[in-house]
Amino acid sequence: MPAIKIESIDKIYDDPDEAGEVKALSDVNLDIEEGEFVCIVGPSGCGKSTLLEIVAGLLKESSGTVYIGDKKVTGPSREIGVVFQNAALFPWRSVRKNILFGLENTKVTKEEKEKRLDYYLDLMGLKGFENKYPAQLSGGMRQRAGIARTLIAEPKVILMDEPFSAVDHLTRCTLQEELINIRQKEKKTFFFVTHDINEAVYLADRVIVLTPRPGRILSEYRINVGFPRSRTDAALSRYAADIIADISRGKEASDEEYII
Repeated sequence: MPAIKIESIDKIYDDPDEAGEVKALSDVNLDIEEGEFVCIVGPSGCGKSTLLEIVAGLLKESSGTVYIGDKKVTGPSREIGVVFQNAALFPWRSVRKNILFGLENTKVTKEEKEKRLDYYLDLMGLKGFENKYPAQLSGGMRQRAGIARTLIAEPKVILMDEPFSAVDHLTRCTLQEELINIRQKEKKTFFFVTHDINEAVYLADRVIVLTPRPGRILSEYRINVGFPRSRTDAALSRYAADIIADISRGKEASDEEYII
C-alpha cells in the first residue's frame, strides 16, 4: 500500500476577476511509496503548492481522493507533517517551547516529550539554542526549528513546500544535506515542492514534472544515483537538463485556456 495515494485530483477555483473559474489541477494521479522522497516541479502557477495543500488536508479538492495509507484525507491530521517556506515560529516562545508545540494536546508523556526534544535538538543542530527566541536566530536556524517541530510529532508523511527558498545559497545547501541525513535516519516519506530543479534531482528518489496550469503530470524521473551524492555529478546534471527541457516543452504545448 502506498504511503500517499493521489487519485484523479481536480481543483477548480472561482475567479471573480475573470467572471469564471480557474482550473488549477486536472486528473492528477500519483502513488508515493513508504520511505520514498518525491519532488514536484513545474512552472510557476502550475498547482504544485495547491496539490500539496490538498494532500495535507488544508484545501478541499474539487474532485478525486487522497489517501495516507488506508485513510482518506478529509482534513489536517497528526499523521501528516507540513513544513512551509516560513517557519512560522511563535515569537514569544523559545526554540524549546516552539518545538514542543508539536506535541501539545497529545497523550505523549512528559518524559517522552523531553526525550524526543533532546533527540531532535541534536538532530537539527539546535543544541545550545533551545532557550533562544526566533528573533535571535538566523533564517536557517528558524527553519531548522520549524522542521524539528514537525518531526517531533512523528508523522507518517512529511510535506514540504519550498522550505529553503527564503535562505541564502550556502545555508540552503547545508539544509539540503541535513534533510538527506534526516531522511536516512528517520525513514520517513517526503513529498517536496520546489522551483529549484538542481535541488529536486539532488534530494529526490523521483521527480514529478507538472504541466502549466491546469497542472497535470507531464513526466517523471527516477533518479538512479545513490547516496551520498555529489552536486557536480554529471548524471544529476543530465537529469536536471532533461527536466528543464520537459518544462519548456510543456509550456510550448499548453494551449488550454486557464478560464473555463
